[in-house]
Amino acid sequence: MADEIAVIGGVDTHTEFHQAAVIDSIGRHLATEAFPTTHDGYRRLLEWLRSHGEVMAVGVEGTGAYGSELARLLRASQVTVIEVDRPDRRARRAGGKSDPIDAFAAATAVLSGRASGTPKTRDGIVEAIRALRVVRRSAVKARTQIINQIRTLIITAPGEIRERLRTLAPAELIKQLSRSRPGTDTRDPACAVRIALRRLARRHQYLTEEIADADAELKSLVAEAAPSLIALPGVGIETAAQLLITAGDNPERLASEASFAHLCAAAPIQASSGRTNRHRLNRGGDRRANHALHMIALVRMRYDQRTQNYVARRTAEGMSKKDILRCLKRFIAREVYQHLTPPTTYRNHSHRPLDAL
Repeated sequence: MADEIAVIGGVDTHTEFHQAAVIDSIGRHLATEAFPTTHDGYRRLLEWLRSHGEVMAVGVEGTGAYGSELARLLRASQVTVIEVDRPDRRARRAGGKSDPIDAFAAATAVLSGRASGTPKTRDGIVEAIRALRVVRRSAVKARTQIINQIRTLIITAPGEIRERLRTLAPAELIKQLSRSRPGTDTRDPACAVRIALRRLARRHQYLTEEIADADAELKSLVAEAAPSLIALPGVGIETAAQLLITAGDNPERLASEASFAHLCAAAPIQASSGRTNRHRLNRGGDRRANHALHMIALVRMRYDQRTQNYVARRTAEGMSKKDILRCLKRFIAREVYQHLTPPTTYRNHSHRPLDAL
């Protein structure tokens, strides 16, 4: 009889174990159990779910973090995976907090329709791009910290060192410091400063090489993943990579270009009151994707004649720069979406040229 019952699973994910729960089609709690975060544990979790009936779907918290491997195994086993957000704090205070409660809440969210998002597959070229960009971002951040540390050391260095180095451009400064011979007397403050500067300069050079290698790898991957995207005005490798990561390896999970714009925090938010009818910037969504759209808009405002004409027209109409940027980012999101998904998935009814905005 068990295999005739339709059941829905819910999983509260953690580092060492996942708490699973199962409910039937009318929301009755059937069972809950914890499983280790190993391949064997994931397999046992799936078998346990199936032992209660036909698994219609499984709601998983953290499909982009602790639950990523479990989500991959479930999809490979032809099980529908639904991404579940963590319950808000108010609901948790009212209903209590424990791992079984959270697991049942994930299953209930799927049954009620409150959770319906399709998670990223994280098994294609876009996942490779994401992994490489993690290293590149940390290298860029560390390199910036190094040049700031060098400048700080120069400011407080003895006079002969400060006067010789303070006016050098960053590239020449790194070159000279990396080739310097500071001596070995670390008890002498001046010698210690020179040693520290040379080490920082060489670390800066190493990170520069690492960033260059990552750039070359990312350029090849992005060109393979979305060649038409990087051909758009103002779209570079970095911005294209971020937009690909935001959409994921399965951008068809996004219902329309409007949903992609909302994901990128480029969808307009109503801010009307009384006789005022206006929209404001959206401060939610994926902030890195929003920043990518912002950078594309700035580049186009400077170098793209069509965008410059649009900005001039909107400015003459009395629109503020923030509102113009909001409109431009919304248009760019619409344009980008067409190059992220196959043509058959694009909802053409909402397409408008820039001049019509």
